[in-house]
Amino acid sequence: MKPQTTSPSPWTYIPTLYFASGIPYVIINTVSVIFYKKLGIDNTQIALWTSFLYLPWVIKMFWGPIVDIYFTKRKWILYTQFAMFACLGLIAISLQLPNFFFISLTTLTIGAFISATYDIATDGFYLLALSPEQQAFFVGIRSLFYRMAVIFGSGILVVLAGQLEVSLNNIPLSWTIAIGFSALILAILFIFHRLILLLPESDNQRQIQIRENIPFWSIISSYFTQAQIINILAFILLYRLGEAMLVKIASLFLLDKPEVGGLGLSTSDVGLVYGTFGVISLICGGILGGLLISKYGLKKCLFPMALALNLPDIFYVYMAYTKPSLTLVYPLVSLEQFGYGFGFTAFSVYLMYICQGEYKTSHFAISTGIMALGMMLPGLISGYLQKVLGYPLFFVLVCLLTIPGMIALFFIPFKEQAKHQNNSYYNP
Repeated sequence: MKPQTTSPSPWTYIPTLYFASGIPYVIINTVSVIFYKKLGIDNTQIALWTSFLYLPWVIKMFWGPIVDIYFTKRKWILYTQFAMFACLGLIAISLQLPNFFFISLTTLTIGAFISATYDIATDGFYLLALSPEQQAFFVGIRSLFYRMAVIFGSGILVVLAGQLEVSLNNIPLSWTIAIGFSALILAILFIFHRLILLLPESDNQRQIQIRENIPFWSIISSYFTQAQIINILAFILLYRLGEAMLVKIASLFLLDKPEVGGLGLSTSDVGLVYGTFGVISLICGGILGGLLISKYGLKKCLFPMALALNLPDIFYVYMAYTKPSLTLVYPLVSLEQFGYGFGFTAFSVYLMYICQGEYKTSHFAISTGIMALGMMLPGLISGYLQKVLGYPLFFVLVCLLTIPGMIALFFIPFKEQAKHQNNSYYNP
């Protein structure tokens, strides 16, 4: 079947492309923590091995040029969507096997590389298929549908698994059905995109006119030789240090029994508290953050938004010591996630702010890779530290680890780059 080269409305494919991007990411990096906990894996092992799953997003810049040169973006999208459907199907089946942990973790790792590749291809397709005006218009649409996929994965899917746990009285089968359902959705999206997805003429030309000499190392070196790069790298790695320690442990804390320091919530409760109301609050925080930065400028907003990101971590200290009722857990987690979305917006804008010159797209990919590294490394040891310290002291440590990032933001450059910016987001 020859792919169409006409131009259907972006409304027919942009929402579904980015919904399909969010599903595997949230299952790999968030939902895996929950189903491993419910299947009896130790907190230390969960935090360690699921943190390694960030790695493909850390290093995806190294195979980005391959996606850019070989085959069309349309083919990469379809191939990776089908492969991701197969991975989720295998994960669902593996949960019924005695050695499920090794098989599912290996498949999650493969799926992480596939998902990161899909992200590269989808972003490239977005730039090729849409005009600059359409790109500006649909940037909010694609973010909305990506977040809807996060709500689906960490909220609806987890609630479904929790309801099945109660009705079937079989935890592995419940998660097999839930993960299998997500695989089915990706299969439907693959068929839909196979039929509807256009082949941009510019994408076809790039396949024909393959460039033999790509200044790959020049791109890398131009990023790491920019002014005050040490301060920039320290900021990227440290800004979310506390949150990076918290993110893998938060859902484990909600699920763990009170006798071992947790809150003892059910799977469905966690899906609603953290995956639904929490994610909705995160989205609202992100929207408000964007509005304030556009009005007042990044430099004025950065420190207050960093406070909003970090101060709500104290809520977990409070919950660990007092074991509040579920009625109070809802607003506390929602406020923490709202602050995270609010503060992360400033971080995202600054990553765009430092990407200058003709390689700014590649520079942004490098920045997001370093950002992912800053999430992966603390996550590797978070489970061990939680086991040694217990939940209350661990959350105190999380709060203390927010301080280095707050200090680092006072040393990052603004004025030099601001001379080259016209967008009000960056006005100091």
